[in-house]
Order: sequence, then C-alpha cells, then structure tokens
Amino acid sequence: MIKQTLTALFLIAGLASGINAMDNSDNTKSKTAIVIHGGAGTILKSKMTPEIEQAYIEALTHALKTGHQILQEGGSSTEAVKATIVTMEDSPLFNAGKGAVFTHEGKNELDASIMVSSDRSAGAVAGVSHIKNPILLADKVRTDSKHVLMAREGAEEFAKEQGFEMVDPKYFFTQNRWDQLQKILKESPDKMQLSEDEAKNSKFGTVGAVALDMNGVITAGTSTGGMTNKRYGRIGDSPIIGAGTYANQYCGISATGHGEYFIRAAVAYDICALVEYKGESIQEAADIVIQEKLKAMGGDGGVIGLDKDGNIMMSFNTPGMYRGSIDVDGNISIEIYQEQ
Repeated sequence: MIKQTLTALFLIAGLASGINAMDNSDNTKSKTAIVIHGGAGTILKSKMTPEIEQAYIEALTHALKTGHQILQEGGSSTEAVKATIVTMEDSPLFNAGKGAVFTHEGKNELDASIMVSSDRSAGAVAGVSHIKNPILLADKVRTDSKHVLMAREGAEEFAKEQGFEMVDPKYFFTQNRWDQLQKILKESPDKMQLSEDEAKNSKFGTVGAVALDMNGVITAGTSTGGMTNKRYGRIGDSPIIGAGTYANQYCGISATGHGEYFIRAAVAYDICALVEYKGESIQEAADIVIQEKLKAMGGDGGVIGLDKDGNIMMSFNTPGMYRGSIDVDGNISIEIYQEQ
C-alpha cells in the first residue's frame, strides 16, 4: 500500500513538473518582442498626404509582422532582424536598399551592420553599390569571416566569394531620390554634403530592427543609403558597431540620425552601458543620451531598442520618426509623429 501511494505521489509530481515545464515554455514563447524604425527627421503630419502616410504604415506593419512571425515560430532574433530589414530595404519608401539616396557623383553607396548579444559577434559593410540587401552581407561578414567591417570593392569581392548575386546599380534608381540630389546640386553645386541646417530639416531614412527571441538572445541591425550628396567616401554611424548598432545581454539598439554625432557620442553603446553599469531602464538610458547628451552636441535623430525582458524603447529629438513594435504580449504599435 505504501509502495502504491509513493508511486502515485511520484506520478502526480511528474505530472505537475510537466505542467510547470509547459507553463515555462509558454512564458518563454510569449517573451519575444521586436521594434523597428524607418528613419527620423522633420516628419510632419501637415506635410504628409493620407496616401503616403498609409503607405508608410503598411510598410512598417509588414516589416514588423515578418519578423514577429519568425520569432513566434521559434526562429532566432538574428533571422527575424534580417528578414524584417530586408522588407524595408526592398521598399523605395526608405533610405536603404532600393530607396537609397544618391552621392555627389550620382551613385548609391549602402551601409549596414548587425550584432548578436549571445556572443557579441558583429558584422558590417560600408559603401557597397551592387548588393541588393546589405544587411544580409553584413551578417555574412559576421558569420563567415574573421572581420567585423568590410568596405566597398573588398566587401563586394567577399560577397561574390560567398555566392551573393550582384545587382546592376540601376536597380537602386528612384526618381524621388534623384530629384533630391539635383535640387541640391542646382542650388549649391560645390557643396560637399548637407549643411547643418539642412541636416536638421531633413529626414534620416535609415532603417533598423531589434528583436528578442525565445532563447533570450537580442539582435540589432541597421541599414542605410547614407546622406544625399555625400562625398569622399563618407560613412556614417550605421555600419559602426557601438555608434549605430549595438547588442549585449542587457539590451539592443539601432540608431538613425546625423551620423557624425552618433559616432562621436558612441550612442548605441552608451545607452547599453547606462543600462548595464548604472541600472537605468532602457528608456531612461536612451532619453539621457538622445534628449540630453546628443542635443547638447547639436545632434539630431533617434534610437529604438529593447532590453533582456523585452521592454520596448523609442527615443528621438526630431519632429518625427517612423517606428513600430510588437511587445511581449503581442500588442502592435505603429507611430510616425512626435505627438503620438
């Protein structure tokens, strides 16, 4: 009788253990999150037509759902971030991939970077002109090379060795971006790039994504076409680990803005350092860097990110930033303007 009782107790304990395991599994499954941006700058509702506004909302929604589905199906945050950014690189709405702006010479030079929290591995490319989706090449640098950052012809040589399809530079041509360049060249043909005032009144169309997967791994990625009319091989913060992109076990960050300032302030790293060393919440840390430190330097832009618990962060000091998120409870949010 005692033996039977003990057996029954073990069975009950085993069943309870199984239930707890399933509960934990469910909790783990629900603990996925993703946040994205499509650029910050002078984005005003008064200057936005309903059609264009809807186009951005649909593009951001599609990007979010693409990454979130991967996370919910048990995929890695890295795969989610890459797939999400690819959708934005393929859209002419954003200054990345297909919608990249033109340099002074009338070329498209693309930058991207990605970083993974679990081992702090990172990869980046800068100044490529024949890569349809630079974020994919950045990740290939991370996984299949000993380097972190490759640029221009060297990066494209590596891409060919890795089996990447080279696209004709004409693929990146959009009339809107071309007209932006012609306007600047007509007004100031010898100008190196955007002036400080023009930068403050422009839209930084960089795209980025940060995701947390079921295994607690955070991945951050960023992709851009840079600044209109840039010269001399100018590279901004997007491919710079610690400036435009960063991820560790505490948080992940993707930035958008006037890159020179983000590089000087090491914006992405600084936010994560405040979280790690000072115990600030990710939102508090981002606001300290973006609303105080960066502003004091004269820098404009914003960041998105999340922490190890999936808390979503968005912070920007411009009139608007294309942004969206799906939190750990599955709530989706899409916003464009400062007042939202």
